[in-house]
Amino acid sequence: MDYIDGFVAAIPNDNKDKYIQHAQKAAQCFKEHGAKKLVECWGDNVPDGKITSFIKAVQCKENETVVFSWVVWPSKEVRDSGMEKVMHDERMNQDNNPMPFDGSRLIFGGFQMVLDE
Repeated sequence: MDYIDGFVAAIPNDNKDKYIQHAQKAAQCFKEHGAKKLVECWGDNVPDGKITSFIKAVQCKENETVVFSWVVWPSKEVRDSGMEKVMHDERMNQDNNPMPFDGSRLIFGGFQMVLDE
């Protein structure tokens, strides 16, 4: 079954176009290294919670929007190999594809898919 890498980040609103360009470059790289697809979603209806929320998790500021994204891999093994290649790919370094957001507030994790309907 597929394996998913999930990400949540706070992106400055003024950097939306830069973020989309960054994601397009990243998607090409991820796919060349084995990913099936990369999905990026710009927050549209993301409420702030009383205890937890996407907004609180990434310390989203007034001038930022929460982005939720994921990479679909055919398996964890392909993901492990592919992610290693992505991290060493020159196209993904800060000089060639700088992150237009504060990466220290990025949340990420790998997930075994258990249901896909």
